[in-house]
Amino acid sequence: MQVAQDHYQELGVLPNASEAEIREAYLKLAFQYHPDRNPANPETNEIMKNINEAYAILSNPQKRQEYDIHWGYRIVTPRFKMGTKVRINSHSNTPFVDHKGVVDKEPVKDAFRFWYIVNLQFGGISTTGRFAEEELDETSD
Repeated sequence: MQVAQDHYQELGVLPNASEAEIREAYLKLAFQYHPDRNPANPETNEIMKNINEAYAILSNPQKRQEYDIHWGYRIVTPRFKMGTKVRINSHSNTPFVDHKGVVDKEPVKDAFRFWYIVNLQFGGISTTGRFAEEELDETSD
C-alpha cells in the first residue's frame, strides 16, 4: 500500500503558505516538469499528475481546509494573528458579509477550528464579532 504524499511537500511550500505562494510554486513546478518539456523522461507524467492533484486541493479554500484538518495542519497554525486586516467572506452566515475589520485578539481554538474576535468599522459604527477561520479572508486595505 502506497502512503499518500503530503501536498505541501509536493509543491515545496509550508502549510501556512498564501494562495499566491501556492500558485507560484505550482506554476514553477508545472513549467519544470511538463511532459512536453521532458519527452525523454516518462516519470514526468506521474510527477505532473501529483503536482496537479496537490494544486487542485490546495488552491480550493474548502478542499484545503478539509485537507488541513485531516492532516492536522489547522490544529497547529492559525491563519490570522492579532492586528491582521480581514474581510468577512460569503461563507459567513451573518449580516456582516463583505465588511472589513481587524482581528482584535489572538485566536481561540476549539476541537475543530480557530475562532477570532474581529473589530468591525462601518458607517461610523464600531462593533465586534466572533468568526470562525473559514469565514474570514485576509485583506490588504
